[in-house]
Order: sequence, then structure tokens, then C-alpha cells
Amino acid sequence: MGVTGLEPADERDLRELVARALAEDVGSGDVTSEATVPAGARARASIVQKEAGVIYGVAVALAAFRALDPQLVVERSGEEGAWHESGSVVLAVAGNARALLAAERTALNFLGRLSGIATLSARAAEAVAGTGTRVLDTRKTTPGLRALEKRAVAAGGATNYRQGLFDAVLIKENHIAAAGSITAAVSAARSHAPTLALEVEVRDEAEIDEALAAGAQRLLLDNMNLEQLRSAVARVAGRAALQASGGVTLETLRAVAATGVDFVSMGSLTHSAPALDLSLSLEPLR
Repeated sequence: MGVTGLEPADERDLRELVARALAEDVGSGDVTSEATVPAGARARASIVQKEAGVIYGVAVALAAFRALDPQLVVERSGEEGAWHESGSVVLAVAGNARALLAAERTALNFLGRLSGIATLSARAAEAVAGTGTRVLDTRKTTPGLRALEKRAVAAGGATNYRQGLFDAVLIKENHIAAAGSITAAVSAARSHAPTLALEVEVRDEAEIDEALAAGAQRLLLDNMNLEQLRSAVARVAGRAALQASGGVTLETLRAVAATGVDFVSMGSLTHSAPALDLSLSLEPLR
């Protein structure tokens, strides 16, 4: 999803998010730039990749620059959602030099974070290519940044799962404990939210059988090893979609997908993605 994928409400949220980030960093003013850069000086800023990866978050970076210089001129913007090699120019803008320097870290923090998520998601999607299995994200996101981080996951080629607690039913062990059983939990959820997709977390064959009998549409296979996953796939035999979850890494992902599960969820796509290394260079304009 590129910059043009933002809806008006998203644009408002983005401006508010960036304003908070700039306030945190700039505070009462960028004293270094104010001391060393003439007030009317103009410059060109270029953001360049220092390592290969997928770029996402150009809209956020631009919002940071434009918040401090509404007259900013965009000279070049790289394609988002595509793999680019080290040395690629991500974004080039021209504007007030002080504004560019004040917004630099905020722009790079957002862009590096989101591009790191997109890059890890691309690696995960490539790892399961040809298996028919899809890699899902989770709710293990940075508070306040979920919408952007999930867009970054999709830009990298992995699949968004739940946006939050409101758009799907996922009955986990604590819900089951509170309800008394899988059967009771599924029945109550069906009555309360009959139109939402329903998934049940299961840990063994007995729970698989109970969840299937209760009518669960999808089973979350919690922390099962490869042998257990293969056994679950054979046992369910297409009666419900199967999602493997728990401790999956890039190194183990393809083996998990090869068991025949439909989905593999990876919290690491968002909670552990390393930021993509980017740098900004400034060129004075005469």
C-alpha cells in the first residue's frame, strides 16, 4: 500500500501522530540548527538506503517535513512495497534548511521502523512462497502505531490478521477458562457476535476435537512442534482452517508451512523487526 492509500481520516491521524513525535523531539526549538543555520537558508535533503530492503512510510516522512515547512518541494520519491538495494534514494525534498534538519530524526525514525517491518514481512512471505501458506501479523504492535505497522506488513507481502479485539473472535485459553469449556465459549461467542469469524486456540487433540464439534471455523495451533502440526493437519482434514502460532522464526518458517497449515502468525513481524538503516544528507541550495 503506497502513499495514495491513505483515507482522509488516516491523513488526520497521521498529522496528529507526527505532531506529537515532533513535539517530543523539537520541543521549544532545534537550538543547534537555530545557532548554525541562517533562518532563510534552503537545502535539498536526500534519504538513502544503507542496506537492501522494502520501503514503507514515505507518507509519514513527508508529513514530518511538511509540518515544519508547508512549502516543501518533493523532488523524488522511491516506489514503496518493492525491494530496493543499498544506495537507493528513498526520498529527495527541497525546503527550508532549518525545517529539514529539525524534522530529520522524526522522519527517519518512522521511515526506518516501518521499512524494517516491511522488509521482515517480505522475507517471511518469500520463505513460504509456493507452499500455499500465508504469513499473518498479530496485535503485538507499538501502541498507537498499529495501523501504520500493519500497512507496512501488507506492503512487504505478508497478511494482516485482526486489527484489534473488535473485528474477529479469537477464543484463547483464558477465555476458555473463564467460560468453563471450549464448547461453552464457542456457544457464547456465536450468540454474541454471530457474523464475525471465529477462531479457537487449541493445544492438543482433545481440544481440537472439541473445537471442531463446537463449530469453530479456524483453529489456532498453539506452540505445537512440527510433528504435532502434521498430526493436526491430518486430524482436521480440511474441516477448519489451521493457523500455527508460537515461536516461529524466519529460520523455522518454511518447515512450519510445509506441515500443511493454512496460516502462520508471527508476532516478530512487528515486535522485533529491526529498523532499516537509512541516512539523510543535506545539500545547501544557493
